[in-house]
Amino acid sequence: MIKVVVAGAAGRMGQESCRAILRADGMELVGAVDKNSSGEELEKVIAMDGVELTIQSDLDTTLKETKPDVVVDFTNPNVVFNNAQIALQNKVRPVIGTTGLTGEQIAQLKELAQKQQLGGLIVPNFAIGALLMIKFASIAVKYFPHVEIIELHHDQKMDAPSGTALKTAEVLAEIRGNMRQGLPTEFEKIPGSRGGDFEGMRVHSVRLPGFVAHQEVIFGGTGQTLTIRHDSISRESFMPGLLMGIHKVMEIDHLVYGLENLIFE
Repeated sequence: MIKVVVAGAAGRMGQESCRAILRADGMELVGAVDKNSSGEELEKVIAMDGVELTIQSDLDTTLKETKPDVVVDFTNPNVVFNNAQIALQNKVRPVIGTTGLTGEQIAQLKELAQKQQLGGLIVPNFAIGALLMIKFASIAVKYFPHVEIIELHHDQKMDAPSGTALKTAEVLAEIRGNMRQGLPTEFEKIPGSRGGDFEGMRVHSVRLPGFVAHQEVIFGGTGQTLTIRHDSISRESFMPGLLMGIHKVMEIDHLVYGLENLIFE
């Protein structure tokens, strides 16, 4: 039985994670942490009867008291790095769905996980379809090096671009390298209208109510275009990947960035 604590349990992804873990075979939800909802009964927050857990405010204390195997983090970019450090220092494997970690922070977490000889997982997107989108895009970019990325999320998302878009851009840049696209003399009449520049490719972020998580990777070639798109229409789409990640992190002794590195071997 894998014992799990969820950090950010009262958030939308946290609530969905709690429900999925409670329903999963071979897992036990032993703790829920959320500073904004401390003291509330979890069963009322997630609308699921029979859950005898109270949401706690302090992750370190909760980990020491419950001694879980895994902590799932769906908090926010301001606290995720500190949470991951706390988890590893308590010999608990972090499975991180919160985006916003810098390259330097990821390197530090990898070093700490190696020191602790403990598995860890940072996942920009748990949706299996999104992972396949990146995989397919990595094939397409070999033939269509001119590419732009458009990601669309709900208007409560704090960071831009999304972790998925950044991961996609990183993967494509490794294959095609830094390549300047478009007209050399182009200019923006409204600053930022061409999106962010990552190794020569443009990344665009849309934030509107009604969206959940969506991305398209558009390739252009001579007389043709190719679009690879993924849509998460509900947060349930992330749960099979989350449960898979919890199982997989128990099998490794180091920190991995990207669930695809464990399932597309």
